[in-house]
Amino acid sequence: MLDVDEVIEGLSKLSYEEGLAYWIKSERGEAEFYRQLAERARNLGLSKSLVETFEKLSRDSERHAKELTRLFRESYSKEPESDLPPIEVLSVIEKFERADQVGEVLKTAMESELIAMNAYKALAEKVEDPKLKELYFRLATVEKTHYEALKREYERLGD
Repeated sequence: MLDVDEVIEGLSKLSYEEGLAYWIKSERGEAEFYRQLAERARNLGLSKSLVETFEKLSRDSERHAKELTRLFRESYSKEPESDLPPIEVLSVIEKFERADQVGEVLKTAMESELIAMNAYKALAEKVEDPKLKELYFRLATVEKTHYEALKREYERLGD
């Protein structure tokens, strides 16, 4: 998994336009990741709560991508593009073949959410534009709620 400091360092070198395009791509990747996790969890017969958590996180990420895309279009009058690979944990999906692997999947997803939360906070502190600052702080808060939802599911595994 990526080191949070490395991620923040890399992102701090991007222009605001590049950073916003990067996060749109990341949110789209995250939406797909959670959609696939929900499908896999459903197919494995895992708890309804877990499936619903993954579905909600997918919807949240898709909504973020749309909100960021709208802001990008308003700010730059073009479509967002980024060549940088997003922070994703899609590779863990291939390892999610049995119900007993859900703990590892949840831990990896929680770590990904913490990385995103810390990166959004760092970007919020770096940008000058008040609209971007507010957006990044809001997204950091949302990523924290994603982390907490995953943590609750992880703790339920211990019951």
